[in-house]
Parts: sequence; structure tokens; C-alpha cells
Amino acid sequence: MRSHLLNDTTAEQYRRSVTEGVERVAAKLAATDRPFTGVTVDALAPRIEQIDLDKPLHDTTAVLDELEEVYLRDAIYFHHPRYLAHLNCPVVIPAVLGEAVLSAVNSSLDTWDQSAGGTLIERKLIDWTAARIGLGPAADGVFTSGGSQSNLQALLLAREEAKSNSLAKLRIFASEVSHFSVKKSAKLLGLGQDAVVSIPVDHDKRMQTVALAHELERCAKDGLVPMAVVATAGTTDFGSIDPLPEIAELCEQFGAWMHVDAAYGCGLLASVKYRDRIDGIERADSVTVDYHKSFFQPVSSSAVLVKDAATLRHATYHAEYLNPRRMVQERIPNQVDKSLQTTRRFDALKLWMTLRVMGADGIGQLFDEVCDLAVEGWKLLAADPRFDVVVQPSLSTLVFRYIPQAVTDPAEIDRANLYARKALFASGDAVVAGTKVGGRHYLKFTLLNPETTTADIAAVLDLIAGHAEQYLGESLDRAS
Repeated sequence: MRSHLLNDTTAEQYRRSVTEGVERVAAKLAATDRPFTGVTVDALAPRIEQIDLDKPLHDTTAVLDELEEVYLRDAIYFHHPRYLAHLNCPVVIPAVLGEAVLSAVNSSLDTWDQSAGGTLIERKLIDWTAARIGLGPAADGVFTSGGSQSNLQALLLAREEAKSNSLAKLRIFASEVSHFSVKKSAKLLGLGQDAVVSIPVDHDKRMQTVALAHELERCAKDGLVPMAVVATAGTTDFGSIDPLPEIAELCEQFGAWMHVDAAYGCGLLASVKYRDRIDGIERADSVTVDYHKSFFQPVSSSAVLVKDAATLRHATYHAEYLNPRRMVQERIPNQVDKSLQTTRRFDALKLWMTLRVMGADGIGQLFDEVCDLAVEGWKLLAADPRFDVVVQPSLSTLVFRYIPQAVTDPAEIDRANLYARKALFASGDAVVAGTKVGGRHYLKFTLLNPETTTADIAAVLDLIAGHAEQYLGESLDRAS
């Protein structure tokens, strides 16, 4: 079995095996003509269930053949221009190259003696991102597994900086359309169920700062502690961007930690055209960025940034076998000193490779293209009497609902939209997401693929309308 260990004696075998796997994936990508096959759980699960993991195939080619059946054939391919559902982006080739390198070398980014150059590369990218945000010379941060972990760490720091002797008094303020990880983080941090105060949004799904000011005033009046305000730069459902400068003013006035969840909107940090949409982000105490959403990076690639590096001490623990305190005096850089994770992949390498090959402007131009595409898609929806579109996009998300002419029952329209989404997914012709607005079911395009065109959007809208009309026709037939 030692022949399977990657080392100096198996380098050629490694080359052959990885090349064979890459060729399989490349062939699949080249031949994929729709984002999904439409396979069902009931059809695929028995095939995987019958595989006996205690009986290996002992042959890479045979395993790849099997993988074709149980994964590659039916995978959902985000690179296809009619994948329009969630915050999943197609990935750039330099980042995939970085993924191959980091997996083979297998550095762990917790301590210097496990990563060396990797530590410095990650720190350089944190400094680069902090400078793009404008956090100032004392800024720092660390790569994380994703936006949920970044938000959790940011709120942990906010909790500790609040210096309250009663967790029950702490309050977090976030818009009613903020990410669910805010409430989840509050629970993980030991705060009460009422710790997160939901702030209403305006017509454009942006936090209402008048309502925020009112809640902050009430918090102070009730003797509670405004631990943090979470402003969102790119909500999951709408791509809306909260009014960051006004929120920053209120945070300063009431002494609240300002966290900006820019997991989605961080692509604007590289934007050539739309960077001003997140003006005010530089005033944040902490920021979440997800490079695997709008920097076209493979999962996972995220980071949490802070204005004051000293606040990261709240995540620091020293272990004699790993990062003893003496290493601080010896100026040995251990990333575990500021991370919630210990063992951690060198995900920063993917972004490093991307910037060194494409440059920040290259990333920004791709993100600008999808933002431009969303505007064109909004125009199509606004001009189409079959659909109701919720808000004009700030980033690259469109939320809309099929509205039939002959049916007025909102519940029946809900069912038609739900059916259309499921039928479209089952066909494999396109993949779209769904959400609720005002208690009603809506559909959602999350546009993160520069290869998607307005013709793709128009074609998918026709498919949605066709499925909805089919459902309503069958519903009328059943009722007659």
C-alpha cells in the first residue's frame, strides 16, 4: 500500500493519476450542454448504496469509471450559463491550478513550522484585502472556511470588546434580510434568543437607518448593550447593500461594533466600475469576504478582516506542543494565533495564483460583467407582463414571480411558481433558486457567470412561464 503514498518514489504515478482525472473532468466540461441531468434522489441513491467501500477496485481507471456514474455524470455544473441559482460561481483556471498545488503539498496554515512561505502568502493577501477595504495600517485578519465562520469570529470579537458582565444584556442589530448565520452565531456565542434585533428594510431591501437609530436608542434606554450592528453588503436574497456610511455614524454614536458582511459584495473591492457602491466599508470594525462567491475562486476561500489587529487576541490560545507563548517574543508568525480553526488548508494560494496571473482588474471586470448582466435582466423582467420583479439589482441578483393573467388567487400563483422551479430543475435545462417575499413564493436568478447572456435569461424565463402555465392548465382541468 505504500505505493499510493505521494513522495519522491511515486511522483510519476501521481502525474499519471492526476492527469487521468483532469482529462476526465475536462472532457466532461467540454461535453456538458446543460447544468444538470435531472437525476432524482431515488434514482441515484441505490447506485451509491450498493457500493461496498470495504472492497476497493485497486485501479484508478476503474474508480474514475465508477465516479463518472455516481458523481461526474449528474453533478450540478456551475460553469454552465444556465445555472442561475445560488451564490456559486464558475472558477478561474489559475485558482484551480492553485487547488491542485495546495492539495498535493498539503501545507497546514496553523503554524510556521507547517507552512513557512504559505504563512507569508496568506498574510500578504490579508494585507492586500484590508488595503482594498481601506481598514488602515493596524488591520489584520485570517482566512476561514466561509462566510458563516467569518461572521461567527467577527461577532465573537464584538462580544469580547463589548466588555459586558452579562451576556443577557448584549444585543446584535441586523436587517430582516441579513444572513441566517447572524442568528446562528448569536446562539453559538451563548446569547439569548432575543439577542438579535431585526431591523426592517426599505423598498430596495436595505436596512432602514431610522429604524436602526430607534432600536439603538431603545437599547440604551433599557440598559442593554449594543454589542454589534451587522451591515450587509450584498444580501443573499436580493444582493442589496445596506447604507454603510449612515450605519457607521450610528455605530460611532452608540458605541457599537460595526461588522460588514460582504461575503457576496466583496467582488466590488476589485470592481473597475462599481467600487463606490460599498463606500463606508472602510469604517467597519470587521468585514467578511467570500472570495469563493465573487472572486471566482473554488470553495472554500473566505476571510475575516479587522480594523484593529489587537482584537484578534480574543481568538488566541497557546498550546506548548503547537504555538507556545515564547514564539510571540521570537516573532514567529503562527496563523493559529488568530484563527478559530487549528489545522487549516492553504486556500489563500488559489487567490494568490489568480492575482498573479489575472490581476485584480481581471477579477473586477468579470464581476462587473455579471452586475451589468443583472441590469439587462431586470429590464427584461420589468418589460415582461408575465413577471413581477422585486427590486432593481445592486449586484447581480434578480428576484421575480410569474403572474398569470387568468389567475388571481395568490396561493395558486405560489403553487405555480413552486412547480415551475421544480419542473425546470427536473428537466435539467436550467437551475434557479427560490425565496419568499412578503410571505409569497418568488424565484431568484443569482448571476455570477460572465458567460450567461440576456438570451439565456430570456430563454429561461420562457421555460419558467411554460412550466407554470402547464401547471395552471392541469390545475384548471382537475378543478373542472
